[in-house]
Amino acid sequence: MRDLSQTSSAEALNGGLFSDPLATSALLDVRTRLAHALQTTLDTGELLSLFFRYSRQLVDYNGLSYESESCGKFKLGHRAVHRCLYNMTLPDADLGSVTFFRKTRFSDDEQKSLETLLASLAFPLRNAQQYRQAMQMALVDPLTRVGNRAAMEKALEREHQLLQRNGKPFALLMVDIDHFKQVNDRFGHGCGDQVIAKVAKTIEQVSRSTDMTFRYGGEEFALLLSATGAAGALITAERLRRAIEKLKIRHADTAIAPTASIGVSACVDPAEPLTALVERADRALYSAKRAGRNRSCCEAPAHTLKAVTQ
Repeated sequence: MRDLSQTSSAEALNGGLFSDPLATSALLDVRTRLAHALQTTLDTGELLSLFFRYSRQLVDYNGLSYESESCGKFKLGHRAVHRCLYNMTLPDADLGSVTFFRKTRFSDDEQKSLETLLASLAFPLRNAQQYRQAMQMALVDPLTRVGNRAAMEKALEREHQLLQRNGKPFALLMVDIDHFKQVNDRFGHGCGDQVIAKVAKTIEQVSRSTDMTFRYGGEEFALLLSATGAAGALITAERLRRAIEKLKIRHADTAIAPTASIGVSACVDPAEPLTALVERADRALYSAKRAGRNRSCCEAPAHTLKAVTQ
């Protein structure tokens, strides 16, 4: 295993420690063309594919794997018995590790050539990581750290595509904190934020790991349930409603006990537009409000199920 440390990575990009080891026009040519190609994308997978294609023109190897905390795992080509692993870092970033695989051992000159080419990959990888993080943050609600409305729309589209491919239904819960304006008016918006954050955490704790929580707006949340019909979603809604009802949020000498109304609906028809699902769940939510709050109501595509109360 070799370590491309912060110092060596920086020097490599300036032609220092990793100066061209073979002193050949082939190495210079590949490195130049690779550097230009790496400037064309901010996608980690595409960067690695480009690196795989260009580097194999110089060093013949069977496969490559990449792993980082922020970008996950990627594999190109095939694994083999011999490997050479590099930890890549820059002064301001841990870029992850790259492993090369081959049926025969890498020579010292081949390893130095790979190190030279990896130095060209360092800053494009960092830029890709920063872009990925920025895109992820754009889909996160800063107060609750759950997905925002834009993230919800993307997730709904994915579930709809899965329904079209494999016929599995999915469900949507719209969750609204009851009488939330009174909390803000009486205790202030800071306390209101605490209540919102606590309810969001409760939704995530009660739901399955495959379910997705989003802040829809203000004191309203959405919970997207994969591979779930209306009946199963209503059971989840009641479990969630009871969990929220048990909350006690301390503010000064007062214990705030929030409740929530929940609207439920499911999508079972691949031809149905997503807007119809959201509208049904929203109508079910208002049915729960009109029925006295702190309850769950479900509206199915063809009929409305009886409200479930305490």
